[in-house]
Amino acid sequence: MSFIQQNIMQDAEDTDLIREYKTTGKLDFLAALYQRYMSLVYGVCLKYFDEDASKDAVMQIFEELIGKLKQHEVQNFKSWLHVLTRNHCLMKLRAMKNKESRQVSIDDHPVVENEEIGHHENGMTLEDNLQSMEKCLETLPEEQKRSVDLFYLQEKSYREVSVITGYEMNKVKSYIQNGKRNLKICMEQQDV
Repeated sequence: MSFIQQNIMQDAEDTDLIREYKTTGKLDFLAALYQRYMSLVYGVCLKYFDEDASKDAVMQIFEELIGKLKQHEVQNFKSWLHVLTRNHCLMKLRAMKNKESRQVSIDDHPVVENEEIGHHENGMTLEDNLQSMEKCLETLPEEQKRSVDLFYLQEKSYREVSVITGYEMNKVKSYIQNGKRNLKICMEQQDV
């Protein structure tokens, strides 16, 4: 019986497996769905980590999926999973960086009377740059903000942005180009 069920799950659409998982809560449906994209997840993780850490991340992302998939309405599982994987890796890198910076002993560095101690690029850290970019993104006109977010942050194609937003393809390209330029100007004004 389980052999027949496995064949049915292999042939099922992603949306069917998601619906069954949400309805029944059975991990078999989620596992069958995740199995389809494990190589994609592993490949994305390899961009950020070594092989062992990537294998760990693949398992952690599955555990994360157990709760997150129940909370979100997912139309395109593959794209959603790609974004989830990338965000997981970036958060893990950020946590590792914070952990490393807390472990540095004050004895390892001579004390110097200087206002710029512990700052990068004239006092701006990567976190500051990201916060400035988010603030600048909020200042863009809605069409530009939405197009830039979908294209750069969610890695959608021009065509996908056009379908999602309902904007014409030429308008999408214009919104992205103008949004990118306006973001750059805004961030330069903030000395980022």
